[in-house]
Amino acid sequence: MRPIFAYNMERRKNNGTGAFRLEKRVIILTQVPALTACTAHQENLQEFHIGAACPKGVVSMSNAYYEEYRRWLSAPNLTDDERAELSALDHNEIKERFFASLSFGTGGLRSTMGMGAGRMNRFTVGQATQGLADALKAQNKADKGVVIAYDCRIGSEEFARLSAEILAANGIPVYIFDGMRPTPLLSFTLLRRKCAAGINITASHNPKEYNGYKVYSEDGAQLSDENVALVSEKIREVDLFSGVKRVDFDKAVADGRITVIGDEDDEAFLQAVLSCRLRPEVTEGSALRIVYTPFHGTGAAFVPKVLERAGLKNIFCQKEQMRPDGTFPSVKSPNPEEKESFALAIELAREKDVDLIIGTDPDADRVGIVVRDKSGEYVALTGNQTGILLMDYLIRSRKEKGSMPAKPAFVTTIVSSRMAQAVCDYYNVRLAYSFTGFRFIAGIMDELEREGYTTLMSFEESYGYLIGSHCRDKDSVTASLLIAEMAAWYEKQGMTLYDALENLYQTYGYFVDETISVRMPGTNGLAAMARLMDDLRANPPKELGGCAVAGVRDYLTGVFRTAGGEEALPLKNSNVLSFELSDGSAFIVRPSGTEPKIKFYLLTKNESKEEGQKKVARLAEEARALTKA
Repeated sequence: MRPIFAYNMERRKNNGTGAFRLEKRVIILTQVPALTACTAHQENLQEFHIGAACPKGVVSMSNAYYEEYRRWLSAPNLTDDERAELSALDHNEIKERFFASLSFGTGGLRSTMGMGAGRMNRFTVGQATQGLADALKAQNKADKGVVIAYDCRIGSEEFARLSAEILAANGIPVYIFDGMRPTPLLSFTLLRRKCAAGINITASHNPKEYNGYKVYSEDGAQLSDENVALVSEKIREVDLFSGVKRVDFDKAVADGRITVIGDEDDEAFLQAVLSCRLRPEVTEGSALRIVYTPFHGTGAAFVPKVLERAGLKNIFCQKEQMRPDGTFPSVKSPNPEEKESFALAIELAREKDVDLIIGTDPDADRVGIVVRDKSGEYVALTGNQTGILLMDYLIRSRKEKGSMPAKPAFVTTIVSSRMAQAVCDYYNVRLAYSFTGFRFIAGIMDELEREGYTTLMSFEESYGYLIGSHCRDKDSVTASLLIAEMAAWYEKQGMTLYDALENLYQTYGYFVDETISVRMPGTNGLAAMARLMDDLRANPPKELGGCAVAGVRDYLTGVFRTAGGEEALPLKNSNVLSFELSDGSAFIVRPSGTEPKIKFYLLTKNESKEEGQKKVARLAEEARALTKA
């Protein structure tokens, strides 16, 4: 047969320790009737497998991802539309969708929607839910039940009902909300009802093409590494076409196996949020004017309500974006990290003469704010800046109110602004560090509680904040309330939040930070990210942005290396490199755990804002150069 193309394939394979091994081979494709077959030359390949269908050992394309594709194509339980979608795929799309099955991690599943082993669809969701059911039964926790929530995305309600049907068929009590709900409400309800687990169908702030499947454990947080390993093992044992149990949804509701939740948990959640206020008197009758947008998501039914109950009367909601819509028609991406997402809200703010804009992402776990500066322009604050404002406000308010606990603490991540440490040092309050993600933050909070500390707030630079103990995941509803309260308090001092931030810089120093994300989609992108991290470990730069590298923190091995030697880090087993510069700045590199992108965190401390902006610009050039090398 005549070859039609050839290419190199590279794949980084997890060896179970957090490290990765490179696999290479050359694929030569030939055209045959109705199918594309191939032969493969393996180079240094010891093991290669795709999902449950592929055996261990040296394999060719025909019994690896292409064999899995053919298995899907011939499955008897496909609809006509699903079979047509698969039949229309070309060889590149087949590779993208079947090269690897969706990986179940601490964030559950997340991918674009579509048919295939590497996509979010009813088969991959069904397999995951059956695996979760089997894991709960293995732990003897099935009788405690599972709470299910979902957001506004396309397919979210369908996946939620499917998950309920599968759990019910496995004899596990199910509590499913009667409509879309915020992520923090799921965590709250899981704790309130003392269930064994929770499922949230959401892809958070990702573009409309995505959906996801998050799993929570009985402590209200996302799954621990140990539970992830167990659920992953059980998922691998499930054949997604024949191994999933299922019962009719309405029948299971009628016989009590599925309970549909109304507004009783909503009200309890709102009361818990309101109890987190520090200065309730400042919002009662306040003249503060706020524009709010939920970006078509779940915050619409909760954030305006809690602000109004706090006594704020001048709340202007962006009407078009108050309508739930999983296609997010009014924004390019429903992401509060991006100022362009606030375009319509800014128009409304100008019309209503507003100083503060609050925006929550589709599942209402993240929140971003836009404030008016001295010139009247609207400026989007970063997740770090909002976090620092809240930290200072919480400490200041508790001290003035006499409500500071004996052993207060905050938790942030290793990639968040170093300004957080400056605030805590100033007030002599403990700051603990975690890896990125609230699963890890929740674990640090638990450790602090065992040591007798009270965590006042946890935050990460990616616009996630947790205030209070009513849930164990980031909570934009409570954060929005405290942001509004803080803005109302500063307004009484004749200041906006922009003014307040400028004052904090004068107190703690000019910390200028920036996060750069570079998308690297597909299998080639994964290989490129892995190569970059390997190269940085093998050949660390001696200088970045014109500043000498004084040391390297390798959070994979848990070692901090300097010219003076090595020392152990308190955190390890995460693929993150932090280059510590001689002027106290940091250049941190981290592949995303939920998206096909690599992130660079540029953290600087400076004598002035202008100096910091110049320094960040130089470091940003270094980051972009690394991804193009």
